[in-house]
Amino acid sequence: MRLRIILLVMATSSLVLVSFLVPLALVLRTLAADRAVSSATVQAQWIAPLVATLGTDKLGIAVAQVNAQARTSLVTVFLPSGKTLGPPAPRDAAVRLAARGRSFTTAVPGGVEVLVAVQGLAPEPASTAVIRTFVPDAQLRHGVTRAWQLLGCVGLGLLVLSVAVAGQLARSLVRPLAGVARASDRLATGDLSARAEVAGPPEVRRAGAGLNRLALHIGQLLAYERETVADLSHRLRTPLTALRIDAESLRDHAERAQVLDDVGALERTVDGVIREARRPARDGRVACDAAAVVAERAAFWLPLAEDTDRAMTVELASGELPVRVPGEDLAACMDILLENVFAHTPDGAGLAIRLSRRAAGGAWLVVADDGPGFHSPDPTERGRSNGGSTGLGLDIARRIAESSGGTLTIGRSASGGGSVTVGLGPVAGPVDGARRHRRTRNGAAGDSAAEPVSYFWAEGE
Repeated sequence: MRLRIILLVMATSSLVLVSFLVPLALVLRTLAADRAVSSATVQAQWIAPLVATLGTDKLGIAVAQVNAQARTSLVTVFLPSGKTLGPPAPRDAAVRLAARGRSFTTAVPGGVEVLVAVQGLAPEPASTAVIRTFVPDAQLRHGVTRAWQLLGCVGLGLLVLSVAVAGQLARSLVRPLAGVARASDRLATGDLSARAEVAGPPEVRRAGAGLNRLALHIGQLLAYERETVADLSHRLRTPLTALRIDAESLRDHAERAQVLDDVGALERTVDGVIREARRPARDGRVACDAAAVVAERAAFWLPLAEDTDRAMTVELASGELPVRVPGEDLAACMDILLENVFAHTPDGAGLAIRLSRRAAGGAWLVVADDGPGFHSPDPTERGRSNGGSTGLGLDIARRIAESSGGTLTIGRSASGGGSVTVGLGPVAGPVDGARRHRRTRNGAAGDSAAEPVSYFWAEGE
């Protein structure tokens, strides 16, 4: 925008300068020519009385003195007797016309000649002499080049001055707009604390103030939605309490313990929802160790894989693998992907989990299965499902991936089943809370290996 404003001012200034300087330059050239012709005319008229009173010899001396002093225009006198005084010049048609008693100025090759007729010469009053003053082109243009150069310098200086003023004006306009753009970019990335500086012209100030009001309103709406979700989740505590009382009344100790464990897990999930709803916006430095989280969730789902006769393969990259996702979100993403496998594939269909490093930082998480694959053209579309579910799981996983700066891709596995690839973005700052350990096959913590860690879990191991 700044460059466009400067170019617009340059174009406008150039048009104004051209429309002003070009006519002025032409007028200066005309004035210089008129001045030279007027000087030559005055010179010829000054000699006219001498032609009428002096003799031929004295007149010749006077003409020679005039030519010596002038140095610019040459004076030649054509006498009626046919004699010529001064520099030789042809007695052309113009001279013959002037000999008839007419005085005029005419253009000739190389310059302009001024012809003055002098009548009443002694001893023949009817005879006419002609004074010819020749003005060369150099004299007609004397000083014009210097004047044009001066005009050009003035025009260039004015153009530079207009560009400088336009640059300052554009800066005063662009700087507050750039601040508004930066605040918009920060808001787009989720930084609701971003505010634009209200400065600049009235229109720009209105835009900045409107953006600030919009950011404040968005923050209020998000806070209201979070509190609403937290309140709705808190309402679940009452039926959970009733469910726990009913579970405690069961007579079968094993069944009661199992139901109480399930109720406890549900209560922890509700508590997590409440904490998630009231958690402030995250920044790019919130991170976790993806390898540790993936290994932990894989170990959690292992008993169900064994119960449903599924071969479960887990491949993890060696070393710590920090990603820009909170550990709770990555665990939720893993649970969604694995729950889809168990819910929408038949018992006995194997699954594979692979976690590798991205070249640009972050990680690739791939969950593939040996089931029938995805039937929907876009299974990540929110609220749409052909498998009888809510249609929210993959959309939640997609949003988790995109919040980290990554992506979620749906495809087919090597066996023809479904495959979900989640790209997790790198950490923008120091890793908070990433742990340097890997979960071994039996779920215990241990040191990281030097090579990628692979697991193969199947029924009966």
